[in-house]
Amino acid sequence: MRVEPEPVAEGRREDGRGYLRTETLLVLALSLGASAVSALISFIGSLTKPGGLRHQAATLNGSYAPGRPWLDLAWQLFGIATALVPVLLVAHLLTREGAPGLRVLGFDRTRPGWDLARGALVAAGIGSAGLAFYLASRAAGFNLTVVPEALPDVWWKFPVLILSAVQNAVVEEIIVLAYLLRRLDGLGWSPTAALVASSVLRGSYHLYQGVGGFLGNVVMGVVFVLAYRRWGRVAPLVVAHALLDIVAFGGYALLAGHVSWLPTP
Repeated sequence: MRVEPEPVAEGRREDGRGYLRTETLLVLALSLGASAVSALISFIGSLTKPGGLRHQAATLNGSYAPGRPWLDLAWQLFGIATALVPVLLVAHLLTREGAPGLRVLGFDRTRPGWDLARGALVAAGIGSAGLAFYLASRAAGFNLTVVPEALPDVWWKFPVLILSAVQNAVVEEIIVLAYLLRRLDGLGWSPTAALVASSVLRGSYHLYQGVGGFLGNVVMGVVFVLAYRRWGRVAPLVVAHALLDIVAFGGYALLAGHVSWLPTP
């Protein structure tokens, strides 16, 4: 007996792509996509404010309850924990599709030495170039003065800064790098188009820092996408991002006001 091809196969394939597209947009809307819109609004506000960008400041880690350190600590930890929820959502969605959660993105403890070594190497290369680019952009008037931390001098200051750095690294690299590339690949995007989308999105949610913040992070995004494609693991890039932020946050806390080359508000 002759069996006819199933007539709805193409429709099912299109339904699957529609599901992936909707899922991706929702994940981004709950996380870094929303941050990109917020950063754009902030950037427009800075551009239209008298005085120029270099005379304005963008604070990354500030106090939520000045003069009340325990309440401030509670808010800091709450903010860090809730920012990680979209990553848990991504892990859940990947598990539902039959993948081994975040392990399919290369976020696990199977190769710690390998991940740490490559992450440190990437951080060293990007960190020095990034600092030089930031200083040049601010001097040219294209960037706000970035204040990595403005926390009170209390016992939990540096632990919170480290936790904040790790949280930033996990959220950004899991969602805007590994997860987004996986979904764009599933939607049939070319590698070049996916690279552009991931890198521009990374730059967009840093627009609150100015044009320099946008461009610098687009370049960082290109480097990270190429490294992820080559290695097939996001863990070393999470390490690299965490190290970059830890040095930026901690370095500013220790050096601000003590060295002439580091801009302060």
